[in-house]
Amino acid sequence: MDFIELLKVIFLGIVEGITEWLPISSTGHLILVEEFIKLDVSKDFWDMFMVVIQLGAILAVVVLYWSQIWPFRNKKPKHHNVTKTEKAAGLVCRFVKIDKMVMWFKILVSCIPTIVIALPFNDFIEEKFNNWFVVSVMLIVYGVLFLIVEDYNKKRDVKYNSIADITWKTAFIIGVFQLMAVIPGTSRSGATIIGGILVGASRTVAAEYTFFLAIPTMLGASLLKIVKFGFAFTSREAVILAVGSIVSFVVSVIAIKFLMGYIKKHDFKAFGWYRIVLGVIVILFFTLVK
Repeated sequence: MDFIELLKVIFLGIVEGITEWLPISSTGHLILVEEFIKLDVSKDFWDMFMVVIQLGAILAVVVLYWSQIWPFRNKKPKHHNVTKTEKAAGLVCRFVKIDKMVMWFKILVSCIPTIVIALPFNDFIEEKFNNWFVVSVMLIVYGVLFLIVEDYNKKRDVKYNSIADITWKTAFIIGVFQLMAVIPGTSRSGATIIGGILVGASRTVAAEYTFFLAIPTMLGASLLKIVKFGFAFTSREAVILAVGSIVSFVVSVIAIKFLMGYIKKHDFKAFGWYRIVLGVIVILFFTLVK
């Protein structure tokens, strides 16, 4: 792989790492970037690359939130630290953190709408909607939604101040919002954050639940893409995937820390305006210039 191609992969990894977690659509940005910076790869590999590169971003969540997501105990808890719930659960609680396991079951419930409804139409959606026009329109639509939701949210009290407070019904509703993100330009994180805020979660809880929900969602999507593409990567393709994923991991760590610090003092309106402005610029560019 020559130096120019390597720079392209690094740039794409940076774009993925930033946009995967900020509610501005990683797939949408990659589709737009691909209009100007094209990797010298087959279409099948590019379609797979756009999804699998997200594994690096997912690993950033695992590393940063390990203590909050790992549901198994390293050792048997001391008796005075065991809660009543754990005592009732008996032997299981010697090895499993009940609250973490319940959280993962709720996350799996959130995955159901996407698995049942979106998965069967994945190829159709990619064929019909992976283009600059759809991306720009969805950037604008969800940008406006962010502005509306934030104004609406100012009048409401927060119901969920921790992920543990999220009910099974709420988990499913957030999953329905994730379903909307199958259209490029929507943003998976943006859709689920909007859903979380609308059902009463704080911005921090909505963001963290979005991060955790991304783990099974994107792992499953990446596995399906790899299986569909086949495991016979050339050495060059393997390097492209590795470099893109590593860069997206490093940048994602920075992006996640930035976002969590940002939303402690600010709302999501800035991202809404960014989406609107970018969407308008893209439409004007492709309509009047290109």
